[in-house]
Amino acid sequence: MATSDLIAQFILNAIEESENGFAELRRSGLAERFSVVPSQINYVIQTRFSPEHGYIVESRRGGGGYIKITRVRHSPRSLVMNTINSVGTSLDLRTAYAFTENLYSEEIIGPQIRKLILAAVSDNALRPVEPSGRDTVRAAIYKNILLNLLGE
Repeated sequence: MATSDLIAQFILNAIEESENGFAELRRSGLAERFSVVPSQINYVIQTRFSPEHGYIVESRRGGGGYIKITRVRHSPRSLVMNTINSVGTSLDLRTAYAFTENLYSEEIIGPQIRKLILAAVSDNALRPVEPSGRDTVRAAIYKNILLNLLGE
């Protein structure tokens, strides 16, 4: 398992084991524990614990650089609406993937719907669209799929 995966798993475990639904950790303590530089901790937090993945990260500088990571819990309908509102007018493929993985991990969509969403917003599906306009079209398609899921 890669070091980034180990760090992410450690943070996830800390959140799950917490009675209050969040983990408060020292960046330098994590870096020391996993024998990495603090910037690797920042990388893991930015790529695995972003709002797109369903987390709120609060950072406090000084005194060792504490970070507080909270898993946001929503009702299924609320999470879908929150995702739609977060998409905006432009959506890159990486963020679409993160949103979709979050919906899947929260069991709002199943594996087949997950595959269909990702296929519908893929660069391959959007090939007829000029590259400069793909993120705008991707956002419109993504939001329309989610709105239709709400209508079920």
